[in-house]
Amino acid sequence: MDFRRGDEHDLPVLLDFFDEAVEWMVARGNTGQWGTEPWSAQPDRVERVRGMIDGGELWIAEVDQAPAGALVVSDRRPPYAPPLDEPELYVVLVLVSRRHAGARIGSALLGLARDLARRREVSLLRVDCYAGGTGELVGYYTRHGFTPTETFTVGTWPGQLFEQRL
Repeated sequence: MDFRRGDEHDLPVLLDFFDEAVEWMVARGNTGQWGTEPWSAQPDRVERVRGMIDGGELWIAEVDQAPAGALVVSDRRPPYAPPLDEPELYVVLVLVSRRHAGARIGSALLGLARDLARRREVSLLRVDCYAGGTGELVGYYTRHGFTPTETFTVGTWPGQLFEQRL
């Protein structure tokens, strides 16, 4: 697996990853996290993904020179995350193609986020996730060394905020 810096030309790649994820989640009965419709068919969601790319630092994980996952990090926190009195790197997005599920690409992307924080001499990494459904995502981040700090809601969407000290 290799990592490369992404840019606005990777928007279709990210939308494909979101569409795969939505299809997979709907098939499992999880409609609360990202809805039931492909993100690529929803202009507001397309703009949201474009905003992630424009507002952060996009990295693409590649397997055999093909996109397999994406990471977006930023030094800016989202509005629902409380401000802190120290520098941080915020994981805006970790998303893996369903074709590569179980290949530990998400773990590798989180490792890259840690490395990027260390290179910047930032000792705090934060991330948030969907806290509804079965709680699988909360468990995922906990297993990857993140500590749950507080819950939040955006509309009716329940979220969990995490931090990891480096």
